[in-house]
Amino acid sequence: MANDKTDATSISSTRDASKNQTSMRRAAQRDNKPTGTMPDPRATKTALLMLLVVYVLGTLCLQAFDMVFAQVGAAVGAPGQASLISAVPGVVLGIACFVYGALGDFVSLRAMTAVGVAALLSGSILGFVAHSTLLLVVLARSIQTLGYQAAGSAYVVIASKYLTGRDKVLYFGFFTAGFQLSSLIGVLCAGFLSSVGWQWLFLIPALAAVMIVPLKRTVPRGAAAGGSIDILGFTLFGAGILFLTLFFSQLLWWEIALSMALFLAFAAYISQARHPFITPAFFRNGRWLSAIMLIVVLYLTQFCCTPLFDQIGQKVYGITTERVSLLLAPSFVAATIVACSSGAIVEKLGRRTAILCAAGLETFGYAFLAFLSPAGPAMLLLGACLLYSGMGMLYSPVYDTVLDTLPIDQSGRGVGMNDLSMEAFASIGVAIFGPAITGSAFRRSLMFAPGLSGARLAAAANASALLWIFVAVQLTGIVWLLAFSRRIYQNGVR
Repeated sequence: MANDKTDATSISSTRDASKNQTSMRRAAQRDNKPTGTMPDPRATKTALLMLLVVYVLGTLCLQAFDMVFAQVGAAVGAPGQASLISAVPGVVLGIACFVYGALGDFVSLRAMTAVGVAALLSGSILGFVAHSTLLLVVLARSIQTLGYQAAGSAYVVIASKYLTGRDKVLYFGFFTAGFQLSSLIGVLCAGFLSSVGWQWLFLIPALAAVMIVPLKRTVPRGAAAGGSIDILGFTLFGAGILFLTLFFSQLLWWEIALSMALFLAFAAYISQARHPFITPAFFRNGRWLSAIMLIVVLYLTQFCCTPLFDQIGQKVYGITTERVSLLLAPSFVAATIVACSSGAIVEKLGRRTAILCAAGLETFGYAFLAFLSPAGPAMLLLGACLLYSGMGMLYSPVYDTVLDTLPIDQSGRGVGMNDLSMEAFASIGVAIFGPAITGSAFRRSLMFAPGLSGARLAAAANASALLWIFVAVQLTGIVWLLAFSRRIYQNGVR
């Protein structure tokens, strides 16, 4: 996604750590506390809020196009490849998350943000002016995505490096709430503008132009030390992820072959390069590998929900996208409230229990919808509230759990890899399930839906079957956490 990133207050304080350097370093790693020079706290917090505005403006476009990609695909004459409108920018988002997060260890955050805002504005103008083909729509959305995620990654890196204690939890809570708020605004905009002209969605992020001067004054430059920019490494890894996702959307075997070749070339490169942006030792971290799989599994279906609900509304209930967006609005409000409370939830329950509760809410939401969504719009509303509340709760504890498996000097790369996993595998999910969402692959599946017949019954059966698959995915994530919990939480803090 987007897209809930918080540092739980359950991590132990380091005030009583011993005075020797090794203990202090380990304590700093455990708390993710900054070890370098702190910028002015007031300016930093102001910059974070402005970065959040840019991020919200960009992310709402992601949510909006996720909802209407089927309509956009039909409008540009490519209904069979409509899922690429969400899948490709989603992959670009994942790659951008990883690159920007990793660059946060090496380059000026101020310069990175400036380039990002410029790209966001360029993509917005291009998409509004030129949107007659699928290629142009995907290109414009990809450029927009490259732009706004620079602000999102800068926000997370700044908060991770320069805030501590309650301030860190508070501002990660703001970030989480911002993501959910952008989802609400994006869905509402998609609903209203789908009947006016979907191309107007491109122009909404252009409002970020008013933030250019204030951001230049307040965003800290960041530490531009610790390594060089590894252009070849970033290119090999990013291209491998891109072709992997394209394979799941188009099922062209040369794409998966090229993806595997790029990953092998990347592995060979980082094992021989003098200054790779990431070393083989990073991938040999067993705790990190076990923890990152939680993100891979639990986020696989997140981009699928909004377009699936839109299809249920149109094909089962016979209502417009505009009405579906209004129907879903309370669920995003509920998710925003839960997201704002995520720090307190983690502090009370611990990260492991919070993840289990969040994944359990999502699982129950999917099952509820699989059973009862054919009964009417009220059931879709209730199920969506359960589901999106679980998503709002999940982001904080799972993000912090994975980040806690890495040393503090790899925090930027850890942030990048977390975001890459969330966005890339969510995009792979929509690439896998997108054709079934807009089609009728499971129309013959058995279900109890009194009052429905013909095409409406087939659409309900198709949606129900997909929702049960999503239940199975979530249960896999829960089982993984229970099986590897002791390894993931080696430091004893859960």
